[in-house]
Amino acid sequence: MPAPRTLLLTGAAGGVGTLMRGLLPRYGYELRLLDVAPVPDAPDAIVADLADREAVREAVRGVDAIVHLAGISVEAEFDAIVAANVTGLHRLYEAAREEGVRRVVFASSNHAVGFTPAPRDGEPLVPITAPHRPDTYYGLSKCFGEDLAQLYWDRHGVETVSVRIGSCFPEPTSVRMLSLWLSPADCARLLHAALTAERVGHTVVYGSSANTRGWWDLAPARALGYAPQDDSEPYAPGLLAARGLPAPGSPDDLYIGGGFTAL
Repeated sequence: MPAPRTLLLTGAAGGVGTLMRGLLPRYGYELRLLDVAPVPDAPDAIVADLADREAVREAVRGVDAIVHLAGISVEAEFDAIVAANVTGLHRLYEAAREEGVRRVVFASSNHAVGFTPAPRDGEPLVPITAPHRPDTYYGLSKCFGEDLAQLYWDRHGVETVSVRIGSCFPEPTSVRMLSLWLSPADCARLLHAALTAERVGHTVVYGSSANTRGWWDLAPARALGYAPQDDSEPYAPGLLAARGLPAPGSPDDLYIGGGFTAL
């Protein structure tokens, strides 16, 4: 599909949102920014909570697509997770439906499948068809988000690409992250592919770079037009020298969700 011109970027003051504010405009997008906190160096950003129905609808009005990064991105009390990541997400989708926005890119997470065993050397990559195995209330909220996206496609024709993001940082900071790292540049490439691919319906993909130690099958993301350019391997010697391999039987050794499975 033609590239959308105007994007609503939620969670614009967060870690990934801050990185994408600098990278997505290179693809020709005009960004409308929203966050519950003020966005640095963006006086025109919308400061609003997803609980505010009217503010969310006003933010959505007139945009071509939504990149939804907002919400609680770590484990928290159940009620807080529900308010931000469940009720807030529903209000965003309702606003999209009401305003006729037909494409959403939803930041899901590796923690939606966090209790999936980490593949060993020689074992198959984890397919996108792996069942939900959330490791936390946070991961559970991402499972809900994927299912909500499916409902809004089936019932209302709002398309979504749900991206199970690994770890998007300027560089990997742990040995586990060598398998899940999504470089900022590759994240922007993946979001652009998700925004411009034809007829996605509701598509779920894994979001990581082309890591030598990668755990995930990236074929569904590549089918959207994603062509990752980065690999965590150059960081491996330093991280392994500093930290060593995860202890056998530890959460980082056993599961995709790593330490989240022990919270």
